[in-house]
Amino acid sequence: MSKPLMAKATAVWLVDNTTLSFAQIADFCGMHELEVQGIADGDVATGVKGFDPVANNQLDPIEIDRAQADPLYRMKLKFNAAAVGEEKRRGPRYTPLSKRQDRPAAILWLVKFHPELSDGAIGKLVGTTKPTIQSIRERTHWNISGIQPIDPVALGLCKQSELDAAVQAAARKKAAEGTVMSDDERRKLVSTEQSLGMAPEARMPSGLSGLEVFGDEEKDESKPSDFSDADSFFNLPAGSHDDEDEDEDHRR
Repeated sequence: MSKPLMAKATAVWLVDNTTLSFAQIADFCGMHELEVQGIADGDVATGVKGFDPVANNQLDPIEIDRAQADPLYRMKLKFNAAAVGEEKRRGPRYTPLSKRQDRPAAILWLVKFHPELSDGAIGKLVGTTKPTIQSIRERTHWNISGIQPIDPVALGLCKQSELDAAVQAAARKKAAEGTVMSDDERRKLVSTEQSLGMAPEARMPSGLSGLEVFGDEEKDESKPSDFSDADSFFNLPAGSHDDEDEDEDHRR
């Protein structure tokens, strides 16, 4: 049901001039019942002047009488033929001022990791324009060298469910067009819930794998000891110094 004009001011008027319950006023004005109770307590809408819905042709007086007689009755907004067909215009998503500087980073992330998304889909996700997306795709953006790709979900510019829905829609469109998708693109189409339940991918062993030295391994007695440092040299096994003395006498 549509809300009346100046819903909060209308709620103020209904609280002050009727005996309707908080639930009935909240239902008619599209508000929470606790918010209406706050209006009655003077904690909410302080200083707001009441707006008479009857005098402004939004509510029939008989609706108020019926609602006051029956606490379960829900008032209906008066039919306005001039408002038929009036819908909220569909435009780009509104982005708060504090997050607008993050949009280039989100666009670069989407262009890099989801190239299957169209400019229109990216614009709906992060609330930007096609020229901005095109400049980042072609790397002609004035600050392209200073932009780092960041997930728009992490930035709070869109929800994960919205991103998954956009990616799935792009996949269906490609399938309908007969475009063959690569393995990387198929891997990106997995939803968040599925990806969290996947086993970790196997990794190739690094070049240093298998070369670790463990302290519990037994030393090979057949190999000569390493006396490259001074402490090891002066702690030679018994008999080593005698052999050196014999060599010295032989040279003499």
